[in-house]
Amino acid sequence: MTAIAEATKPTTLRQLRESGWNSRSVKEEIRQNFMRMLSRGEELFPGIIGYDNTVIPEINLALIAGHDMLFLGEKGQAKSRLMRLLVRFLDEELPYLLIPGCPVHEDPYKPITAAGRRMLEELPEEKIPIGWWPRQQRYGERLAPGTKFADLIGEIDPAKLAAGTSLSAEESLHFGLIPRMHRGIFAVNELPELDESVQVGLFNILEERDVQIRGYPIRFDIDVLILFSANPATYNRSGKVIPQLKDRIGSVIHTHYPLDRDDGIQITEQEAGIDLGGEFPVVVPYFMKQIVEQISIVARRSKYIDQQSGVSARLSIANYRVMVASARQRAALLGERPAVPRISDLGHLYSSSLGKLELDMMSSHQLSERQVLDAIVAEAIRDVFQEYVEEHGLAEIAEVFAKGVKIEVGDLLPSSHYVQRLKRVPAAWEKAFEVNASSDPAMRASCVEFVLAGLYATERISRSQQRGRIVYET
Repeated sequence: MTAIAEATKPTTLRQLRESGWNSRSVKEEIRQNFMRMLSRGEELFPGIIGYDNTVIPEINLALIAGHDMLFLGEKGQAKSRLMRLLVRFLDEELPYLLIPGCPVHEDPYKPITAAGRRMLEELPEEKIPIGWWPRQQRYGERLAPGTKFADLIGEIDPAKLAAGTSLSAEESLHFGLIPRMHRGIFAVNELPELDESVQVGLFNILEERDVQIRGYPIRFDIDVLILFSANPATYNRSGKVIPQLKDRIGSVIHTHYPLDRDDGIQITEQEAGIDLGGEFPVVVPYFMKQIVEQISIVARRSKYIDQQSGVSARLSIANYRVMVASARQRAALLGERPAVPRISDLGHLYSSSLGKLELDMMSSHQLSERQVLDAIVAEAIRDVFQEYVEEHGLAEIAEVFAKGVKIEVGDLLPSSHYVQRLKRVPAAWEKAFEVNASSDPAMRASCVEFVLAGLYATERISRSQQRGRIVYET
């Protein structure tokens, strides 16, 4: 719905009727706006990458069907973002009755509270004030752990009872979040962590579309789209979610990690939000982006990582930021412009990775977190390296190392250091990889480290590490 101009926006119920505005349920409102955008070929879910042929079609059908939805997937799969994006299918503004002291945004034609009905009965339409509820305010969200019945549904307010309000009167209530989101969208994250009594209250809303507060004879016909998110490991565990609630959820939307590494890289760059320009510009070689994303891919298949917990896209995002930060630090200290990330910059990923990886205690009981991460990074480098390298060039380079060549690398070594060392192996080096090293010393240094790390990962040369620097040799 196009926003009504401020000058012509109805301010009374009489003006609203004369404007031709019609009342709709929130699901019908979403359906109609969605179908219009779909038919026009508009972008439906901006910023969502890699779900075009899997997740998005399922959401589309659920919206058309008017279903409440559960987004089921491991952490870091854009579940919350998808739920929040559904706001864009609401009208830009929605009219409601301006009732003093009432937290419910009442439908001007069909109020659900006693205060709203009383206003329609007692005042002429030209005296009934109308407010406008912005789209972004019509979405509410709650994290399940620690949430009580009173938080979501409501509770009897002792202060109102003490003031003389009858226990059976609607005015004795304190409204929870869901009644306050009447005619909007409400989302509950981590559904299995919700107390069973609260789940029963939600079941009643999904089944009867009404609210009952603690068994008192007060009921509200709530109009709300309910969304949930959950991790499969806990959602499918017996007893975590009551069967009656599961049965009333209209559509289950299964999310997933990027199926294609390039999609993962695109997500990482989008979410990292780093300006690579400025006083200390950074140029990131594509193979370094691939390695950062491959680290997450390897972690997701590692037997040492608890796969029920999942490996969030935030791992790639945090690692990418740290890698770029390390390159920028080098630029500031050594005066190199542009800064180019190297393999040695990945040595700082402990701080950005360890808190995001949960070890499988059965498989990794003899390994430390750092050892597991080192193995994951080495495997990621090997995977990407083997995609770039021509095998016939490796033997020549290994031969050079057999003659006693040693190359020292480190995140704080000047790029010129690499140029000097490479004077001894230029011909063989060019055959070893299909990376455009160009004539820029910083880019060549990054490519050198990539090849050295790849040779080590494929067990063609050895390395030793001391005082933050690494030496590669036979």
